[in-house]
Amino acid sequence: MSRSWLRRLLAALGDRVGAVFKRRDEFDLTDGDIGRPLLYLSLPIVITNLLHTAYNLVDTIWLGRYSTEALAAISFAFPVVFFLISLGLGVAIAGSILVAQNVGSGDEGRAEFAASQTVTYATIASLFLGAFGYVAVGDILALLGATGSVLTGATAYLQVVSLGMVFMFAFFVFMSLMRGYGDTITPMVVMFVTVVVNVVLDPFLIFGWGPFPELGVVGAAYATVFSRALASVIGMAIMLSGVRGVRIHPGRMVPDPAFLRKLVRIGVPASVEGTGNAVAVNLMLVIVGTFPTVVVAAYGVGVRLFAVIFLPAIAVGRGVETMAGQNIGAGKEDRAGSTTRFAGKAMFAILAAVGAVVWIVAGDIVRVFSDNPDVVEIGRLFLRYVAPTFGFTGVFHAYKGGFRGAGRTLTAAVISIAVLGVIRLPVAWVASRPFGHEGIWLAFAVSNVAGAAIGYGWYRRGRWRDADLTEDPNARGPRGVSTDADGEPTVDD
Repeated sequence: MSRSWLRRLLAALGDRVGAVFKRRDEFDLTDGDIGRPLLYLSLPIVITNLLHTAYNLVDTIWLGRYSTEALAAISFAFPVVFFLISLGLGVAIAGSILVAQNVGSGDEGRAEFAASQTVTYATIASLFLGAFGYVAVGDILALLGATGSVLTGATAYLQVVSLGMVFMFAFFVFMSLMRGYGDTITPMVVMFVTVVVNVVLDPFLIFGWGPFPELGVVGAAYATVFSRALASVIGMAIMLSGVRGVRIHPGRMVPDPAFLRKLVRIGVPASVEGTGNAVAVNLMLVIVGTFPTVVVAAYGVGVRLFAVIFLPAIAVGRGVETMAGQNIGAGKEDRAGSTTRFAGKAMFAILAAVGAVVWIVAGDIVRVFSDNPDVVEIGRLFLRYVAPTFGFTGVFHAYKGGFRGAGRTLTAAVISIAVLGVIRLPVAWVASRPFGHEGIWLAFAVSNVAGAAIGYGWYRRGRWRDADLTEDPNARGPRGVSTDADGEPTVDD
């Protein structure tokens, strides 16, 4: 009875949302026009990512009103959360790629098997990472330069998040698997519900409104974990019921060693990319942390704003990942390439225009997050340094999405790590000596342009086309995955 009720409720919700956005079965990602299906695929991702970022933005706004120390604490805490999640996020990315390519090849049975196994291994990974995070975050933050009340607040925040790491992971996996299938609408709807919960809880738990105690930074952590837990429960219920997108089956969730090998070979480069990016972000904090607290606070505001501004590029990159994956699974490599090129051009034009607007109103934007005049002025300069390069960031994400969809997760990892670790960090370290904190802002601009150039240049090599990861439906079991001359994963015959 309860399952039938859930199925009817979710189906009705999907139909209502479908009145605004097209459902997957109303367009074909492997045939016809490119712009329209990419838009329908990416727009819900933009909204979902906006809602996802709302967790961090709401925390930043409320904690900025609470105290400058709390704002600095959250500036240290967010990159560490990113680091912990990135260690295991390759599992979700690999699952999304495998689902997309198997759906493109017409084998939804193997797509569902891949989704079920991905949930199992992501859950195991999250439990290990949560335990590691709870024990290690204090030392990590101290290594990054957090001290005094900033260290205390950031540690308390991260320990609560670490205890809820399984919920943080579960929703990421839900979004990734549904996206691989081509359903980006359902995760958007689920995210909306849970963000509302977070927005309502935050001020009550941070400031101690009503019957709640004043918890400060820790209150923001509790609100986020509770909201993510709600999203995870809803997401898993949707996939178990199969009313929208890909379906998971409890009988197929028993750990399969052969699938684990494939997941590791595809997912490890994606995890290396995410972890490398997180390490680079945290090392940037070491440089930023040598400056006064107002600089740290302005840096925190700036990177949170970039997270919002670059959402369209990230979303389109994910849309390209799905479209490229399904087209390569269907044997249409040329269409996968055309999708990537189209996305790069569109994102450059859109984000360049956004950059022009941000450059003009930079100071007003920072004032939303802080009324400290020093923070506002430093943050204004940060935005003005980076805004003219926004369009290049759009190109960078579009081409990375094409590489991932083709299964070239190692290529995407090398490019990302090169941009952040080989270009941005050294430039920031060197330039901050003579130019102070403005040297750090310059490093962001230089690395954004370099990332676009490297991504496009690598794309022109054309070696990304031949990484088909689909299974042979006539095989007795899952085939293994080996690597080619470039070290990229390929399927064994």
